[in-house]
Amino acid sequence: QVQLVESGGGLVQAGGSLRLSCAASGRTFSMHSMGWFRQASGKERTFVAAISWGGGRTFYADSVKGRFTISRDNAKNTVYLQMNSLKPEDTAVYYCAAGYALTLYNQPSATDFGSWGQGTQVTVSS
Repeated sequence: QVQLVESGGGLVQAGGSLRLSCAASGRTFSMHSMGWFRQASGKERTFVAAISWGGGRTFYADSVKGRFTISRDNAKNTVYLQMNSLKPEDTAVYYCAAGYALTLYNQPSATDFGSWGQGTQVTVSS
């Protein structure tokens, strides 16, 4: 298990950009596949993006493909979500998640991840 702390959320106008960061504690970060999920007010938590523990595989929700990029720096125990061309419908609390020894063959579900951060609010104004 790792502990996760997200940062980088905030208020941005439509068309703008934000970069979320998720810092992980522990020495096993490189053995975790990482994911980003989001939950809009009154809605269920949904998948946004994921990256394999080696960084060689990435997956994206159709709604963010071409706009969001997930990356990781294992030396810094950090995973990032670069969000460009933001839309009001991207407004949500964004959660970072970690799955120990999780091998990604396709888009993961929330139940594949054992560790979660507290979330960071992203608000996109029109």
